[in-house]
Amino acid sequence: MELLAAAGFSTAVDLLEHFPKRYEDRRRFDAFPNEASPHAVCLRGAVIDASLKYSGPGRRFYEALIMDGSGGVFGSGKITCRWFNMPYIQKLLATGHEVSIYGKVKESNGRLIIDHPEFEILRDEDEASIHLERIVPIYKNISGIAQRRLREIIHQLLEQTDPATLAVIYDLAPASPRAEAFKVIHFPGSLDSAQAARRRFALEEFFLLQLNVVWRRTRYAEQNGRVLGQNTAFLKQFYSSLPFDLTGAQKRSIKEILADMRTARPMNRLLQGDVGAGKTFVAMAAMLLAIGSGCQAALMAPTQILAEQHYLTFRRWLEPLGIRVALRTGNRDEGSHPATEGDPQIIIGTHALLYDSVSFRDLGLVIIDEQHKFGVAQRAALIRQGTVPDVLVMTATPIPRTLTMTIYGDLDVSLLDEKPPGRGKIITAMRVAPKQTDVTKFVKEQLASGRQAYLVYPLVEESETLKAESATEAFEKWTKRLCSHEVGLIHGKLRPEEKEAVMRRFREGQTAALVATTVIEVGVDVPNASVMILHHAERFGLAQLHQLRGRIGRGGHKSYCVLLTDGKNPEALEKLRVLEQSSDGFEIAEADLRLRGPGDVLGTVQSGLSDLRFADFLADTPLLREARAMADQVLAEDPHLDSIHQNLRGMIHDSGHVAALPSTA
Repeated sequence: MELLAAAGFSTAVDLLEHFPKRYEDRRRFDAFPNEASPHAVCLRGAVIDASLKYSGPGRRFYEALIMDGSGGVFGSGKITCRWFNMPYIQKLLATGHEVSIYGKVKESNGRLIIDHPEFEILRDEDEASIHLERIVPIYKNISGIAQRRLREIIHQLLEQTDPATLAVIYDLAPASPRAEAFKVIHFPGSLDSAQAARRRFALEEFFLLQLNVVWRRTRYAEQNGRVLGQNTAFLKQFYSSLPFDLTGAQKRSIKEILADMRTARPMNRLLQGDVGAGKTFVAMAAMLLAIGSGCQAALMAPTQILAEQHYLTFRRWLEPLGIRVALRTGNRDEGSHPATEGDPQIIIGTHALLYDSVSFRDLGLVIIDEQHKFGVAQRAALIRQGTVPDVLVMTATPIPRTLTMTIYGDLDVSLLDEKPPGRGKIITAMRVAPKQTDVTKFVKEQLASGRQAYLVYPLVEESETLKAESATEAFEKWTKRLCSHEVGLIHGKLRPEEKEAVMRRFREGQTAALVATTVIEVGVDVPNASVMILHHAERFGLAQLHQLRGRIGRGGHKSYCVLLTDGKNPEALEKLRVLEQSSDGFEIAEADLRLRGPGDVLGTVQSGLSDLRFADFLADTPLLREARAMADQVLAEDPHLDSIHQNLRGMIHDSGHVAALPSTA
């Protein structure tokens, strides 16, 4: 069928692997609700009125009134469905149709409404069909093919396809034949059996991921690198210059890095720590081990603010040791310090390190900070600037264990699970629709005691579509509210030199309150800042909120993080309560994974998860461990997978190409 081919489905296996995105239990529909609900409902009813309406010039929507037609079996009532700027709906849905609808119910002007619900028109003959009186699969739409027609095509394929064509090279579950699992995942007898089939295919998908990870890890270990870290003179000087002791986790991580650098196998390590765990000092130690061996070390950060913060920190601690440090960003190039002649030993920068204008004499160690902010190609480009350099990637964004296994399974992991002593306690509290006068009074009291404050907003400028105050609007208001204090404004649209000037005044204490967007999420270290007011907190992700909260509590003062929300979204309140109750970044990351999924937690494109069909199982630690054990076993038995690793998914697809789509499709 041309429509299927145009959508990329060329074989039976291709289409059978278009798994349902969800199921509707059409043996028992939900009762028509009496109030709004944060959870989607699946209803069956009759269209008793439908019309195209206008809400203003050029704005129209199609509205259908649905009444429960079950005679009281499913409840009683009516609900309004609306589709904005989708006039073609009137050609599909009309008065008299019996429908199944799916969506979240909200209340507006005394009416219960579902905006843009999924719907399917039911027919008399459906009572004894694959469309009704059973658990029905619902698929991601394929352009030009109706949901019920797609269901019929897949059902026909399952009836006609030879089970042998659905076999795989590595049969992961011989007790549950793959052909039977296809039937169950598309047309299950129960929701439990559907979940079991989905878990089986998730194991298959994760096995392929883990096989690729294990293969990369093995091949990387076979490379011949260079032996570094034999000379520890700089590291010893650094230790003796510190007025405090490193944490046990920092010392352990440095020992792990030292052991890596002293082998000929190139280091490929992830340094993962919570906010404020001190990964910068571990990075310094690694760089000192590298330059002690006569080579250069480079650190790449995702933003100019973070790069400059690192540069200032490195200069403060390392220049007294005679270490030459340089900064390279798109806006600033600062030479080696101190005034000693010679190439810089440590180069800190942004993406500018990838350009031809930055030349390295002998790059032996590459450190990539907040590495999930960079694409794979960017990381590889910096690594290529050296000759098989050691690589340390760092993140202050705690990553759930399952995602670490999936994305960073080819890396050795060092974990900073302690925080340095002397950090102030952070009190986090959610406030639902507080009075502005109360918020202002609290900020004024804190500023009067000599502290500084961040006032964070999700938007840079006013938006026509989002009802949220912007940083630019708020800056003018806060300037008036705090008229006896200097108020600054920073956001991503400012020029680099403007950001630098704003941050300098805030660091030096001249600016008392800083109105900001998430541009301050990483790299800002102002110990005197002890207040953070997060406006429209429901618009931020949990991990992002935790990162922002990490900007305070960096000195010895008690700090306050206040989460302001309108309280209208129950799911948002659940999310914010997690932050109120926990300061453990890893615990918060696990909750974030459960609430939002891996794509939103890390960014699917950057993390390599964009093509996963079973991403919802990434919170299933036992499943990931099982997949990893299988991959380890396969590679141990057959280490020469060179012909397979280029297209691991071919292990599943190759045997299915003999099955073509039926001509009736």
